[in-house]
Amino acid sequence: MMKATQPHRSDLGVLSNLRHDIPAGIAVFLVAVPLCLGIAMASGAPLFSGLMAGIMGGILVPLVSRSALGVSGPAAGLAVIVLTAIQDLGFETFLLALVVAGIIQAGMGIAKAGIIGYFFPSSVISGMLAGIGIIIFIKQVPHALGYDRDYEGDLSFFQGDGYNSFNELSHILNFITPGAIIISIISLVILILWELPVMKTNRIFKLFPGSLIAVFVGILISQLLRIFYPELTLETEHLVSIPVAETSADLLSQFIFPDFSQFNNPQVYLTALTLAIVASLETLLCVEAADKLDVDKRVTPTNRELIAQGLANSASGLIGGLPITQVIVRSSANIQAGAKTKASAFVHGLLLLITVMLIPALLNLIPLACLAAILFVVGYKLAKPALFVKMYKTGMYHFIPFLATILGLVFTNLLLGIGIGLVIALLCVLLENYKVSGYYHEEHEDKTFIIRLSEQVSFLNKANILKTLGRIPDHSKVVIDASDSRYIDYDVYEIINNFKAEAKRKDIQLKIINLNGYGSLEPVDKALLGKNNNQSTVYDSSVSASEHN
Repeated sequence: MMKATQPHRSDLGVLSNLRHDIPAGIAVFLVAVPLCLGIAMASGAPLFSGLMAGIMGGILVPLVSRSALGVSGPAAGLAVIVLTAIQDLGFETFLLALVVAGIIQAGMGIAKAGIIGYFFPSSVISGMLAGIGIIIFIKQVPHALGYDRDYEGDLSFFQGDGYNSFNELSHILNFITPGAIIISIISLVILILWELPVMKTNRIFKLFPGSLIAVFVGILISQLLRIFYPELTLETEHLVSIPVAETSADLLSQFIFPDFSQFNNPQVYLTALTLAIVASLETLLCVEAADKLDVDKRVTPTNRELIAQGLANSASGLIGGLPITQVIVRSSANIQAGAKTKASAFVHGLLLLITVMLIPALLNLIPLACLAAILFVVGYKLAKPALFVKMYKTGMYHFIPFLATILGLVFTNLLLGIGIGLVIALLCVLLENYKVSGYYHEEHEDKTFIIRLSEQVSFLNKANILKTLGRIPDHSKVVIDASDSRYIDYDVYEIINNFKAEAKRKDIQLKIINLNGYGSLEPVDKALLGKNNNQSTVYDSSVSASEHN
């Protein structure tokens, strides 16, 4: 009788992994709260809109998506687009555009447009992760020191307060808050201790994520400072600030609905198309990055993900929320917290819903300095020095795009940084392709030059092949062997055919093997080729010359 196959641990059911997913969901929830609020503020939208987007991204997306560890919510990369759209259309009309954008995005998934996500090189994805890690670390320094004027979740180099990521670090020295520094240092110490192996193996400590303990301790210290050291009390600007509804009527009044009367406004559809394309691109990038961080190496179906994101965006627009994408900051925090399934994303969304509806005042006690310490750890893990060493060892054609992506992200923004990385990666591919078109060496016994063409020879290899043929001296023996080639571009085929005439002029004995055309070539039986040259087209200039004579 055949034994039942044991399921791989990445395929285990949701219920069996709740001991991992619930703590991870709590950790992501703590990170998501200030990000939802900060992105709403940067987008020129009501704070409640950011929270609604976080709730829809946390609850609806996991129900449809098959991303094991990705977490969705409002994205900083869309903030400028949203701000402009709200100013041009008004918030209610913008919500209508978001509903349409969701429909377009779902349609893209149905049309199999998710395949675009597979065209991003791993060097660029690794650079994106490291770059975001560095940005998170830099951006949290002001919050850790008590300077909270720039919104949480900002990933752009140039900030809304008129400073950039670096010169703000000197500017904040005039606004240091001692109480915030105390809380951030103690929170960071707790988080570092929670990372020690002895803590990870203890069952009691495994029940509570370090981020939750850090938040509780941060709240406790904040309240103690208020009682015993009033001069160190944190002001409201240094704390989480969720809108608090006094009654159920106040809560319902915060929901804003689309203006469907603007359905005939062409600007609605232009905005919707822009949102759908940019949101889809950000999602596909984050899907690739999250899958790369997954220890079980599960692969997210990208078309299904676009459908899930589209449904969530339309739903978010219907209740007054912001655009949603899968977000790498939340996803990486989720993975680092030990999540095993998409239940952790659902837990984070459920917690957002419960706290926003029932206990918002409790969240407003959380110091931003405490959350900055949590994000310090997230940022460091994304940009570990070991990652740079690993990428360096893969070779310069991978390391250079990796560094270019990092610098692009740090000094511009997410999408432009990725674009810079892709351009550099493409140039590196062209250079690498230029060098590997053929294998060239000289046999010293009879001074025969052998050029073996690679499996794929495109027009990009023209320069290298011309250079190789150009340095062959007169009165030589040359073999151009295309036995391994499966594709030869016409431009290369033409160059080699032209070299036949040059070979006769320079008294070069030229033999060409298996170059019986261009485009796709039939594979060669090499065993027979050695015995019988008729297996493949062989051109020999010395034979041709003797026949001519």
